[in-house]
Amino acid sequence: MDADAMLTSKRDGDRLVLAPVGAWTAVHARELEPLVDVQVRSSQPVRAVEIDVTRVDRLDTFGAWLLERLARGWSARGVEARITGIKEDYRGLIEEIRGVGLKPAEPERGQNRVVAALATVGRTLAGIGGVTTLILQMFGAVTVAAGRALVNPMRFRLTSLVAHIDRVGWRGVPIMLLITFLIGAILAQQGIFHFRKFGADIYVVDMIGILVLREVGVLIVCVMVAGRSGSAYTAELGSMKMREEIDALRTMGFDPVEVLILPRILALIVSVPILTFLGSMSALYGGGLVCWLYGGINPDVFLSRLREAISLETFAVGMIKAPIMALIIGIIAAVEGMDVKGSAESLGAHTTSSVVISIFLVIVLDGLFAIFFASIGM
Repeated sequence: MDADAMLTSKRDGDRLVLAPVGAWTAVHARELEPLVDVQVRSSQPVRAVEIDVTRVDRLDTFGAWLLERLARGWSARGVEARITGIKEDYRGLIEEIRGVGLKPAEPERGQNRVVAALATVGRTLAGIGGVTTLILQMFGAVTVAAGRALVNPMRFRLTSLVAHIDRVGWRGVPIMLLITFLIGAILAQQGIFHFRKFGADIYVVDMIGILVLREVGVLIVCVMVAGRSGSAYTAELGSMKMREEIDALRTMGFDPVEVLILPRILALIVSVPILTFLGSMSALYGGGLVCWLYGGINPDVFLSRLREAISLETFAVGMIKAPIMALIIGIIAAVEGMDVKGSAESLGAHTTSSVVISIFLVIVLDGLFAIFFASIGM
């Protein structure tokens, strides 16, 4: 069809009749837009414009917008413009387009700084409350799943547990040993450097023994586990959520908490105390090596002083913390993974959030444990 024939015009006194013809779709955009532009810029002295769409064979959103643009172009000059002959199939589309952009955007109002600050605090507290609720719900679901496994051990997936212990524990040993060795060596070097000013080099052994076994060993290991394994758990569960694998498990009658989350959390509870023990020994070894090479403290003297400085309670404090912190890391990882929506951005955000929240709660929990053990004299 000739482009000019797709929009005909006819004067009827002081009234102009425009008749779109044929297919007004995005396919013919190159032909239609110039025709509409000519009519919008037209300066014909008319009082009313009728756009008769009776002969329009096909219409899509683009064509409906061109018709509306044509009507608005005449209306802007004070000419009454209306669309007539609308087929029933296209009435809803044209009415929907007619309402687009009619309401002017409201100017942004400057918000009071105090109100804005209070709103931010409120949203933050609401977010904390929501996360706390999810954590408690996940803890309850894991407890129920563990109870079912105890009642019926055949339901528990031992193979999955062993596989996760291998990933979290065995494969994590080298990096844990390296990091804790360096931490112990740094603590010893800094302690010797400062204690030497007072002629109290030997007390570095006391500091290293107590600090490593009670606080630093378990804290460093848990931070590393949160960054290494917690983030991996969140990414795995989040990917399964995005691919609807978790929904598929529910459809098949399996409990995702029992199948996916319980073995992972138990693997953390088993592995983290072992890693804490190995990490503490590595830190003590690193500290002892620096004391010997840098501080001139003989290994026999170091071990003798270490036996005097620490007790079984010192070792027990760090080991008691380990499984509880592992439980927290596992639950946070599971909560964030199950909360992932269907986008890569959501997966990245929840993986980051999992690590941040886990490390924060581990440090807070360590402080609470320090207060508790001090109150009972340990």
